[in-house]
This record gives sequence, structure tokens and C-alpha cells, in this order.
Amino acid sequence: MIHSLKTLWLTVFLFAVLCASSHAAFWRCDLPGGVYLVNIASISCVSTHEYVVDGAARVTELTLGTNGAVVARFYYIEPMIPKSPIGIGQSLLDKAQEHAEDLAGRTGVEQVWKKVVKSYPATTHAHTVEYRLESVDQIKRLQKSLEEAWRNNKETSIKIASSDPNSGSSGN
Repeated sequence: MIHSLKTLWLTVFLFAVLCASSHAAFWRCDLPGGVYLVNIASISCVSTHEYVVDGAARVTELTLGTNGAVVARFYYIEPMIPKSPIGIGQSLLDKAQEHAEDLAGRTGVEQVWKKVVKSYPATTHAHTVEYRLESVDQIKRLQKSLEEAWRNNKETSIKIASSDPNSGSSGN
């Protein structure tokens, strides 16, 4: 009888432990371009890096790999504004850049720097989901939230709002 009681208690204890550990914790990220939700236990790697694309843009990127087929990329891209060899010419370059941005804003034409751009079918079927963010600070906030959730296996949500009230989806 005592042996059966011990076995029953052990079974109940193991069942409780399995039920508690089987509850999946998720990291949820609400972005202007969509929502990304991942089971924390399926995360295999997280990385950040910076690079220059064709000498025209600087990218700061957070990449999230999982045990599945999809890779998530969260990035901030900024144009590389040419620098004048003399100080006087630089103000003209800066004013030209500001004027182009102002004109694009007033005409309602969204600049290419504000969108995720994909080339069909190469990048649209590459098992990559991409989110374009508005600042390096937003990348850092995502990284901090993600690392904390991953280290602690803790259900976590973060919301990144657009600073542009006229912006729709940034793409994903």
C-alpha cells in the first residue's frame, strides 16, 4: 500500500512538472509592418551586425534564427550621405538631402529607405521575414527584450510604434 501511494505521488509530481514545463513561452513583437511571434524554446541564435550595401546605405540588423525554416530580420537602413571634401560644400549636400526628404513627405511618396524591398521570387521565397525599423535605438530595444526573454524563458511582448503618423505598413 505504501509503495502504491509513493508511486501515485511520484506520478502526480512528474505530471505537474511536465505540465508546467510544457507551457511554451513566446516572444511577441508588434511592429508597424506586422507582428512577429516566436516560441522562445525554438530560438537557436540571435545576432546583430552592421554593414554597408553597395556603398549607398548603412544597415544595422538584428537576426533571429529558429529551429524552423524561417529567419527573422529586423533592420534599420540609412542612406550614406556623401561628405564634401571641403566644409562649405557639405552644407549644400545636407540641404539637398533635406529638400529631397521634405519633397517626398509633402507629395505623399514614401522614400525607398522607409520600406522593405524584396525582389520576386528570389527574396520573397527565401524563408525570411523582414521588418524595417526607424532607428538604431529600436533595434537595441528589440535586442534587449529578446535576449531577456530568451535567457529567462519568459513570456514577453514589445511594441514598436511608428513615429510617422502617415506611415502604413513598413512591409514584412
